[in-house]
Amino acid sequence: MPTFFKLDTPAAFKARLWLALLLVYVVWGTTYFGLSVALKSMPPLFMNTSRFLAAGLLMLALARWQGAALPTARQWRNSALVGGLMVLLAMNLVGFAQKLGIGSGLMATVVATMPMWLTLWTRVGGEPVRTSSWVALALGVAGALLLALEGDFSATWLGALLAFGAPLCWSLGSYASRKLDLPEGAMAPAAQWLTGGLLGVLPTVVFEGTTPWTGSTAIAWLAWVYLLGMGTLVALNAYLWLLKHASPTLAGSYSFVNPAVALLVGVWLGNETLTGWVFAALPLIGLALALLLYGPQMGGAWAKFYDAARRLLGAKCTSGVPKNT
Repeated sequence: MPTFFKLDTPAAFKARLWLALLLVYVVWGTTYFGLSVALKSMPPLFMNTSRFLAAGLLMLALARWQGAALPTARQWRNSALVGGLMVLLAMNLVGFAQKLGIGSGLMATVVATMPMWLTLWTRVGGEPVRTSSWVALALGVAGALLLALEGDFSATWLGALLAFGAPLCWSLGSYASRKLDLPEGAMAPAAQWLTGGLLGVLPTVVFEGTTPWTGSTAIAWLAWVYLLGMGTLVALNAYLWLLKHASPTLAGSYSFVNPAVALLVGVWLGNETLTGWVFAALPLIGLALALLLYGPQMGGAWAKFYDAARRLLGAKCTSGVPKNT
């Protein structure tokens, strides 16, 4: 998506930034429901391996059509590391967690821990992290935990362990993608998805057989197409662009919005019901996003308000003191 756009003006950059955020906020929030639909009849390893192989090949063709050079041997190795963490491990942990009983809403909620890990790796790597970002992360996670109280989120211990392992692997891959020597433009996701998909071929054959697609329904294949097109080629490209052109905290802020979207989609398409917890959680998530987007401005406004209030109170106290005669 935006990886091959030219960042010509500040206004154009801001527009693309908001478009990328909107895509990862909304589209990825719907993919959890898409995963639950596909996994009803499609094995998780095959589902992820096949769609990322397809996405990698499509992006490779696009990159070559644009004239991009093939990655160097070093870039292929780095791409395999990122793809192994984000595609082979993180995406398959999500699939197996949902297969073991983790609901789509709970899975989206667990992913809200990802920005915490990503911010931690950023700080360990020596990059500064604003105080407002830490406050936003705490508020966002608190909101996501409240969302976890919606409906029936019971799951097995193994499913919960896999669910929490997914954002950990994803955050490591996200941080590595910002630090390693990777191809430019469309070739970057092409190499990462292709190597991540290739790493999943052997486990798929070993654990799911040579014809794992047998028994997959038409509905599952429709979900697979949606996950390939919107979830991977569109939204994941937007996320990779955000990792390069926005702060790690802002790039990871999608995980605060996705649980709300996942729950709303569940109500709309899955006939799920909502209790009052969602109305307590959404304001926290909204405030977290406001801090991530406008933290310095909000901090400056609060400092001005505090100083003005202190001067006003000081003036009133002074005016109330009787003068010596």
